[in-house]
Amino acid sequence: MKAIEICAPGSLQIVDRDIPTPSADEVLIHVKAAGICGSDTHIYHGKNAFATYPRVVGHEFVGEIAGLGQNISDLKIGTPVTVDPVIACNDCHACHIGRPNVCKSLRVLGVHIDGGFQEYIAVNRTNVYVLPQGIPWEIAALIEPYTIAAQVKERGHIRIDDTVLICGAGPIGLIILQMAKMIGAKTAIMDIVDSRLERATELGADLTINSKKQNIVDEMNRFTNNEGASLIYEATGNVTVLETCITKIAASAGRIVVLGFSQEEVKIPQIAIMSRELEIIGTRLNNKKFPEVISWFEEKRIRPEKILSHTFPFQKAKDAFALMEEAPDSVYKIVLTF
Repeated sequence: MKAIEICAPGSLQIVDRDIPTPSADEVLIHVKAAGICGSDTHIYHGKNAFATYPRVVGHEFVGEIAGLGQNISDLKIGTPVTVDPVIACNDCHACHIGRPNVCKSLRVLGVHIDGGFQEYIAVNRTNVYVLPQGIPWEIAALIEPYTIAAQVKERGHIRIDDTVLICGAGPIGLIILQMAKMIGAKTAIMDIVDSRLERATELGADLTINSKKQNIVDEMNRFTNNEGASLIYEATGNVTVLETCITKIAASAGRIVVLGFSQEEVKIPQIAIMSRELEIIGTRLNNKKFPEVISWFEEKRIRPEKILSHTFPFQKAKDAFALMEEAPDSVYKIVLTF
């Protein structure tokens, strides 16, 4: 079989590997489509501290069951499936309290161990979810990114009466926007790229803010009648944006959910948090959100076709990675087909 292997930072090759044999509790999947995530490009450039090389990346993938381990009797060959990339130890504190996505010994397919950018992959049955019939492979490959929206939905306790600000209108920001509008919350979104903000308007944003051209604090004050945003999703990883959200934009009793990340230190006066009883909430990956998101796709409650901007055959993976770097303003989600 063929696999897309990042041999070392900056070196991507298509290599031959043996088709894996599933163990007793594993499912062999013939991969049909896989999305490229920003974390994949970080591994490609050697900017992910968790990755080792060589590595087959890819944690957003779907395919067809091609083989079953001897202990598996509830699935059939040929069934379309998607895969949760989160692998937990089931023995640490986080796992014991039902939060395996932040397991002390967390492993993620495509980061810590080989992922879905290969024609066949064997994964544990517990990570496999059956897909409804009729969803195109390229669209189904977007289920994993939408689990991030389902996770932040829970972490932020979003309600219909919230006034929401989403910082960043990249793929994840636009996916979170769809979730917020599905809930019915009044939602603003900010970015520095007009084309992304135009897409946000198509997806139902009540306000778009280009923070290069507009003062985000003034715009949010007008949007909220000087109340501030009751819920903020920070997806840029820009520490200045996070500091501004906490000190100048969040409403009293507001929640700030932090998705973006940076190595820079954030400088926030403690009184800014204490005096308004703000909640600063971390979020990572997804905590068993695949069934919920699969229902969103089946019931057409979201619009994943608005996020899929390009498809490439897997043989042109280098071209796909290059496009993400050369034309980031026009790229939302790229899916490789197998």
